[in-house]
Amino acid sequence: MTALSVNVNKIAVLRNSRGGSEPDVVRAARTCLYAGAHGITVHPRPDQRHIRADDVFALAELTRENRVELNLEGNPFAPPREGYPGFLTLCEQARPAQATLVPDSDGQITSDHGFDFTQDAERLRPLIAELKSLGCRVSLFVDAGCPQLERAAEIGADRVEIYTGPFAEALANGDADAELHRCARTAVEARALGLGVNAGHDLSQTNLEEFLEAVPQVLEVSIGHALISEALYAGLQHTVQNYLAILESVR
Repeated sequence: MTALSVNVNKIAVLRNSRGGSEPDVVRAARTCLYAGAHGITVHPRPDQRHIRADDVFALAELTRENRVELNLEGNPFAPPREGYPGFLTLCEQARPAQATLVPDSDGQITSDHGFDFTQDAERLRPLIAELKSLGCRVSLFVDAGCPQLERAAEIGADRVEIYTGPFAEALANGDADAELHRCARTAVEARALGLGVNAGHDLSQTNLEEFLEAVPQVLEVSIGHALISEALYAGLQHTVQNYLAILESVR
């Protein structure tokens, strides 16, 4: 069965909008794990607009206690600054099970494209080696139809995460066939290269089953924005369980 890693960034967005400690990111993550989620994902950004370094450390402790995976996402090229020690330093201190490298800039609202291996591969190579020396599995964020996908394997990545935003948008507009084909072809190519396949971005209860039926053998999906939005109406525990039921049905 595909693993569900719940991204709790949006809990931190709500907390930070008011200040203080509520809603509690760790309590929300614990609720997701109680409901059966297989792991927790966070994407701390240098501007600290949601998840902060102290959240990362608290979630690392929670996931270790519960023997589930912490997936830490971030741009390894972003320089450290006050309150943000840098992605590799965070990984060194928190020791997540998985480090997902994403080429987002400071000004991006959310991740919206994968790596360009023509220009990024050799810069990534030593960073991947360093992360693997810390015991992290390394996943690289890639576009469906990514050219030079073989470079991801050559530079030492363990997995790729297919960016599913274009698929979700195409499905919402009524015709996702081309995007699904692109995602499926990328997943097949990745597996042939010895890479595991993850997926994420704009996946929801509306589109998850269709995606997984077209793109089999996806090891993990990380879902945050849609899941937290749906949980506002249905409750967090119930919403996580709904996602798990979809994953079980596809298996």
